[in-house]
Amino acid sequence: MLKREEVIAMEINTDKLRKDMIDNYGTAMFNGCPMAIMDLSKVEKASEQELIRMAKNQGVNLDKYRK
Repeated sequence: MLKREEVIAMEINTDKLRKDMIDNYGTAMFNGCPMAIMDLSKVEKASEQELIRMAKNQGVNLDKYRK
């Protein structure tokens, strides 16, 4: 049986979500927030479930990433 996080990951375009989060952290990093590089690294390495969890914690509207 699939976990709830796995079902959500199947419904979310995680490739687009990851790209957008990388873009956001990259922008923050170049706008004077050097700590963003640590978060950028986490986003790049995160599993789909971890990525979704990170996005939720940041208040990202996941509806725009639904397949």
